[in-house]
Amino acid sequence: MFRKFSVLALAAALALPALAPAAANEAAVKARQSQFTLFAFNLGVLAGMAQGQREYDAATAQTAADNLYHLTRQRQDFMWPEGSDNASIEGTRALPAIWDDLEGFANRYGALQDGIEALQGAAGTDLASLQGALGGAAGACQACHQQFRASE
Repeated sequence: MFRKFSVLALAAALALPALAPAAANEAAVKARQSQFTLFAFNLGVLAGMAQGQREYDAATAQTAADNLYHLTRQRQDFMWPEGSDNASIEGTRALPAIWDDLEGFANRYGALQDGIEALQGAAGTDLASLQGALGGAAGACQACHQQFRASE
């Protein structure tokens, strides 16, 4: 229920007309980039274990997966105001396609939430379970990036 609500809230907020001045949009971009930095950090911990670059530790893996789960459950609708795309403001790779296809964007985010939830259930079990679940979460990230994020 919470996931469905958060995805719908995100889509509804993104559909609202832009009311925020440029400074507020810049703050929103910084906030969401900070959130993605935390995503990347925690995924890096898990990927390092999955790829054998770091020793598997069940407690650390579970903590990283729990962090990701909670990050994906934060309400972030106010971090995506219209006019905070890379065509409107510098310093972001968010494509205008997000606001052109809000339903698709919300669906991609929902897939990320699902992938992270599966990862959370598997990460602390054993290395093989972590490796199996990591692919779904990473795939959800990649699918969204391909459609809604500009390359560097």
